[in-house]
Amino acid sequence: MWTVLWILIVAWVVLAIVGIAIKGLLWLAVIGIVLAIGTIVFGLIRRSVGNKTA
Repeated sequence: MWTVLWILIVAWVVLAIVGIAIKGLLWLAVIGIVLAIGTIVFGLIRRSVGNKTA
């Protein structure tokens, strides 16, 4: 599962960098940053829930 989360985080960061590099795609940067933060939060929540049940 962590592999999938890392792949998603890298994909979102790449989208954010492309959005910043191309001025007309600033909205893409915003989406990439929001999705990266959401993926990190999701991973942390899943990790903490997994530790409590195990």
